[in-house]
Formats: sequence, structure tokens, C-alpha cells
Amino acid sequence: MPLVETVREGVIAIAQQAAAEILSVYAGAFVVTHKDDRSPLTAADLAAHRCIVAGLHALTPGIPVLSEESAATDIATRRQWSRLWLVDPLDGTREFIKRNGEFTINLALIEDGQAVFGLIQQPVTGLLWYGAPGQGAFRREGGRDWPLRVRIPARAPLRIAASRSHRDARTQALLDALPDSEVVGCGSSLKFCRIAEGAIDLYPRFGPTSEWDTAAGQAILEAAGGQVLTLDGRPLRYNQRDTLLNGAFIALGDPDVRARIPQ
Repeated sequence: MPLVETVREGVIAIAQQAAAEILSVYAGAFVVTHKDDRSPLTAADLAAHRCIVAGLHALTPGIPVLSEESAATDIATRRQWSRLWLVDPLDGTREFIKRNGEFTINLALIEDGQAVFGLIQQPVTGLLWYGAPGQGAFRREGGRDWPLRVRIPARAPLRIAASRSHRDARTQALLDALPDSEVVGCGSSLKFCRIAEGAIDLYPRFGPTSEWDTAAGQAILEAAGGQVLTLDGRPLRYNQRDTLLNGAFIALGDPDVRARIPQ
């Protein structure tokens, strides 16, 4: 079901409010704690979480919200949700701690396992990307929406996103196998946005990610003509399994690039 404009603008307003909450913490000194999985947590993560969850419950009261900072929800409960909001209130907490600006807010609407709308907000720059497959993808900048399209064909040099915080051996092996490529450092879900706007061609990810890390970016990238695929060529799906962890995947603009990736 297409997201009506009033709801879309309401979601954008919620993301912008959460960005203001994050920046208020970012501007001063903050304490870093760690969750059970040793991932970092700050007051900004929690402030954005509270802002987004409250805002979405008020805007779309019939749709459950699953945030990275929510209490765990068992699969029996989640299976009852044909629609849900999937939220990462601060994607790239490590980038936030480094103060390099490359962190985002991710909001995605999931319907029957598919990401049907995605929004990514970068608090430091104020840039915002959103999209829905079949309806187009856009970057909002200075109050104006700019349509996005992936780069097809992906001519040499192939531009590959590689995380500054996560560079595993398998990713390095892929980079080594494509010697004519150009490596582009980029944090958080901004990689999906860069592919959607044609600045990057490929983002391989073999290390662990969670569903809220990828859902918004997948919706935006697919809306711009790209793909997010498992290694056997299937689109990532959401809220379908006991775990909320993704397997390995590749995000790409030009579908023909997949044939150039070593298996």
C-alpha cells in the first residue's frame, strides 16, 4: 500500500526531530556505555529512540514499531505483524563517537517481509533520503526534493563502498579481486544513499548486520533502480525469521555488476 503524502511528511518531521535530539547530545560531552553484545550506546541513541517511537505511535497507531533500542520481541509476536516500522534511531554509533558526522537515522516500513518505504536522515548535514520501490527515490536538500537514479552502466573504475569501522578479510579479498576498482570510505547506511544517487556502484557486506541497519537503505536503493541481494541472488527480507540478523549481502546499482563479483 503506497504511503500517503501526509504520513510521509509526518515521518520526515519525526526524523528531523530525532536529528535535533541527537545533535543536542553531539554538541557536548557524552558518556559511552556498552550493551550486552559490546556495541556502544550513548544518550543520543536513547533520545532518538524515544522521539521516534512516540512519534510513530502517534502518527500511525495501528502499526507496531521495532527499534534497535526496543525491548526484545519474540518471533511469535512478530509473526502477527504484517506491517511494522523498523527503526535504527542512530545507525553508526561508532561514527558518532568519532565525531566524523557519518551517522544516520533509519526508518523503514515493512509489509509482508518487504521494505516498502525507507527514510535515512543524516543529522550533521541535514540531508535526508527517502524512497519507495515503484514510486521513486529522492534526496531532500534545502527544502527541495531531487530525484535519484543509480549509475547504469557502471563504467570503470568500479566504485566500491567499504566501511571504515568494519573491514573483514572477505571484503578485502573481494577488493583485491577487483584491482581496477576505486575504494570509497563511507559510514553507516550512507552507503545505500550513495549508490542510489550514482556516486558508488557496489557495497559488499559479509560481516554481521541487523535488519534495522539495511531496511531503509534497501527501500531507497530499490526505488532508485538498484538491488540489495543475498549471495544467492535473493532480495533481503524482513521479520521472517527468529533472528533479526542479516546474512551476507551485496548492494549494487547496475545489476550487471553482480556477474563481475568473484563467487
